[in-house]
Amino acid sequence: MEISIGLDAKQIKDNVKVLSVLLADEHILYTKTRNAHWNVEGPDFHAMHLFFESQYDELEEIIDEVAERIRQLGQMAPGSLKEFIQLTNLSEKKLSKNDSQSFIKALLEDHESIISYIREAVEKMEDSKDFGTEDFLVGLLEKHEKMAWMLRGHL
Repeated sequence: MEISIGLDAKQIKDNVKVLSVLLADEHILYTKTRNAHWNVEGPDFHAMHLFFESQYDELEEIIDEVAERIRQLGQMAPGSLKEFIQLTNLSEKKLSKNDSQSFIKALLEDHESIISYIREAVEKMEDSKDFGTEDFLVGLLEKHEKMAWMLRGHL
Protein backbone atom coordinates (compact mmCIF):
# COMPACT_ATOMS: atom_id res chain seq x y z
CA MET A 1 0.00 0.00 0.00
CA GLU A 2 1.31 3.44 -0.86
CA ILE A 3 1.73 5.92 1.92
CA SER A 4 0.80 9.59 1.80
CA ILE A 5 2.98 11.47 4.27
CA GLY A 6 3.97 14.58 2.34
CA LEU A 7 7.05 13.07 0.70
CA ASP A 8 7.14 12.03 -2.93
CA ALA A 9 8.28 8.58 -4.06
CA LYS A 10 11.78 9.79 -5.02
CA GLN A 11 12.30 11.46 -1.64
CA ILE A 12 11.21 8.31 0.15
CA LYS A 13 13.43 6.12 -2.02
CA ASP A 14 16.46 8.38 -1.50
CA ASN A 15 15.90 8.63 2.24
CA VAL A 16 15.41 4.88 2.61
CA LYS A 17 18.68 4.32 0.77
CA VAL A 18 20.43 6.49 3.37
CA LEU A 19 18.72 4.57 6.18
CA SER A 20 19.57 1.21 4.59
CA VAL A 21 23.28 2.07 4.59
CA LEU A 22 22.96 3.13 8.21
CA LEU A 23 21.17 -0.13 9.05
CA ALA A 24 24.02 -2.08 7.46
CA ASP A 25 26.62 -0.06 9.37
CA GLU A 26 24.76 -0.60 12.64
CA HIS A 27 24.54 -4.33 12.02
CA ILE A 28 28.24 -4.63 11.17
CA LEU A 29 29.19 -2.60 14.26
CA TYR A 30 26.89 -4.80 16.37
CA THR A 31 28.68 -7.90 15.09
CA LYS A 32 32.09 -6.39 15.74
CA THR A 33 31.03 -5.43 19.27
CA ARG A 34 29.77 -8.98 19.88
CA ASN A 35 33.15 -10.22 18.71
CA ALA A 36 34.87 -7.97 21.24
CA HIS A 37 32.55 -9.25 23.97
CA TRP A 38 33.31 -12.87 23.12
CA ASN A 39 37.03 -12.61 22.47
CA VAL A 40 38.47 -9.91 24.72
CA GLU A 41 41.41 -11.14 26.82
CA GLY A 42 43.51 -9.65 29.57
CA PRO A 43 43.43 -8.64 33.21
CA ASP A 44 40.36 -6.45 32.60
CA PHE A 45 38.45 -9.29 30.93
CA HIS A 46 35.40 -9.35 33.19
CA ALA A 47 34.83 -5.60 33.23
CA MET A 48 35.32 -5.31 29.46
CA HIS A 49 33.18 -8.37 28.77
CA LEU A 50 30.30 -6.63 30.58
CA PHE A 51 31.06 -3.25 28.99
CA PHE A 52 30.96 -4.66 25.45
CA GLU A 53 27.71 -6.44 26.33
CA SER A 54 26.13 -3.12 27.31
CA GLN A 55 27.30 -1.63 24.02
CA TYR A 56 25.90 -4.41 21.84
CA ASP A 57 22.61 -4.29 23.74
CA GLU A 58 22.33 -0.60 22.82
CA LEU A 59 23.22 -1.35 19.20
CA GLU A 60 20.62 -4.12 19.02
CA GLU A 61 17.95 -1.59 19.95
CA ILE A 62 19.28 0.91 17.39
CA ILE A 63 19.19 -1.73 14.63
CA ASP A 64 15.53 -2.42 15.33
CA GLU A 65 14.70 1.30 15.37
CA VAL A 66 16.43 1.94 12.02
CA ALA A 67 14.67 -1.01 10.37
CA GLU A 68 11.34 0.16 11.75
CA ARG A 69 11.95 3.70 10.47
CA ILE A 70 12.45 2.24 6.98
CA ARG A 71 9.15 0.38 7.35
CA GLN A 72 7.43 3.56 8.54
CA LEU A 73 8.45 5.09 5.21
CA GLY A 74 6.65 2.23 3.47
CA GLN A 75 9.72 0.34 2.26
CA MET A 76 11.26 -3.04 3.04
CA ALA A 77 14.34 -3.01 5.26
CA PRO A 78 17.39 -4.95 4.09
CA GLY A 79 17.76 -7.99 6.29
CA SER A 80 20.43 -10.32 4.95
CA LEU A 81 24.13 -10.43 5.70
CA LYS A 82 24.81 -10.21 1.97
CA GLU A 83 22.85 -6.94 1.75
CA PHE A 84 24.56 -5.53 4.84
CA ILE A 85 28.01 -6.30 3.45
CA GLN A 86 27.11 -4.67 0.13
CA LEU A 87 25.67 -1.55 1.79
CA THR A 88 28.05 -0.88 4.69
CA ASN A 89 30.64 1.88 4.90
CA LEU A 90 32.54 -0.09 7.55
CA SER A 91 35.26 -2.63 6.95
CA GLU A 92 36.54 -5.59 8.86
CA LYS A 93 40.07 -5.52 10.20
CA LYS A 94 41.91 -8.36 11.81
CA LEU A 95 43.29 -7.13 15.11
CA SER A 96 46.80 -8.17 16.08
CA LYS A 97 45.75 -8.61 19.72
CA ASN A 98 42.53 -9.46 21.56
CA ASP A 99 43.10 -6.95 24.33
CA SER A 100 40.49 -4.40 25.31
CA GLN A 101 42.47 -1.44 24.00
CA SER A 102 42.68 -2.89 20.49
CA PHE A 103 38.96 -3.64 20.42
CA ILE A 104 38.08 -0.23 21.85
CA LYS A 105 40.14 1.64 19.26
CA ALA A 106 38.59 -0.33 16.40
CA LEU A 107 35.03 0.11 17.69
CA LEU A 108 35.59 3.81 18.37
CA GLU A 109 36.73 4.30 14.79
CA ASP A 110 33.51 2.69 13.56
CA HIS A 111 31.31 4.77 15.86
CA GLU A 112 33.04 7.92 14.64
CA SER A 113 32.47 6.83 11.04
CA ILE A 114 28.78 6.31 11.76
CA ILE A 115 28.58 9.69 13.54
CA SER A 116 30.01 11.41 10.46
CA TYR A 117 27.61 9.52 8.20
CA ILE A 118 24.62 10.47 10.35
CA ARG A 119 25.63 14.15 10.27
CA GLU A 120 25.60 14.04 6.46
CA ALA A 121 22.31 12.13 6.50
CA VAL A 122 20.68 14.75 8.74
CA GLU A 123 21.47 17.41 6.14
CA LYS A 124 19.91 15.26 3.41
CA MET A 125 16.74 14.78 5.46
CA GLU A 126 16.56 18.50 6.13
CA ASP A 127 16.88 19.22 2.40
CA SER A 128 14.11 16.75 1.58
CA LYS A 129 11.86 18.06 4.38
CA ASP A 130 11.71 14.60 5.98
CA PHE A 131 11.62 16.04 9.47
CA GLY A 132 10.57 12.78 11.11
CA THR A 133 13.64 10.97 9.82
CA GLU A 134 15.81 14.00 10.55
CA ASP A 135 14.69 14.00 14.19
CA PHE A 136 15.14 10.24 14.39
CA LEU A 137 18.70 10.55 13.08
CA VAL A 138 19.57 13.32 15.53
CA GLY A 139 18.54 10.95 18.34
CA LEU A 140 20.79 8.23 16.92
CA LEU A 141 23.62 10.72 16.58
CA GLU A 142 23.37 11.47 20.29
CA LYS A 143 23.39 7.76 21.16
CA HIS A 144 26.51 7.13 19.07
CA GLU A 145 28.25 10.18 20.49
CA LYS A 146 27.60 8.86 24.00
CA MET A 147 28.79 5.36 23.09
CA ALA A 148 31.93 6.83 21.51
CA TRP A 149 32.53 8.89 24.65
CA MET A 150 32.24 5.74 26.77
CA LEU A 151 34.76 3.97 24.53
CA ARG A 152 37.12 6.97 24.56
CA GLY A 153 36.98 6.99 28.36
CA HIS A 154 38.79 3.64 28.39
CA LEU A 155 41.74 4.89 26.33
